[in-house]
Amino acid sequence: MTIDPTTTLGEQHFVSLTTFKRNGEGVPGPMWIGRDGADLFVWTPADSWKVKRVRNNPRVLLAPSSRFGKVRDGVSPVEGTAQVVTDPVTVDRLQGEIRRKYGLQYRLVTLVERIAARGSKPRVILRIAVSG
Repeated sequence: MTIDPTTTLGEQHFVSLTTFKRNGEGVPGPMWIGRDGADLFVWTPADSWKVKRVRNNPRVLLAPSSRFGKVRDGVSPVEGTAQVVTDPVTVDRLQGEIRRKYGLQYRLVTLVERIAARGSKPRVILRIAVSG
């Protein structure tokens, strides 16, 4: 039986998402993850560096991780291609998926973010097609 990386990663609570700078250097960071059909997605502020990096280079790596982005020894990352999704209907629908999956954590994080930013920040979806 073949293990589907989309299903496996989509069931995780946290993944390490690595995006790449123009010079090829990888920048990992812990993310909440969701699944939308055959694709995975993360929900992130529109002005984040990871969005800028994905716009320059859509290649990403994903690996199950801790809340702080620590990947267990021996875990190989999965290659993917990310796309920035800004369509409000899609962003709202997938944000709802994140809200349902993460529940209280979602409410706490968004409350802290609203207080720190003095309002809500615009967010986008990074839709990720996994290779292999």
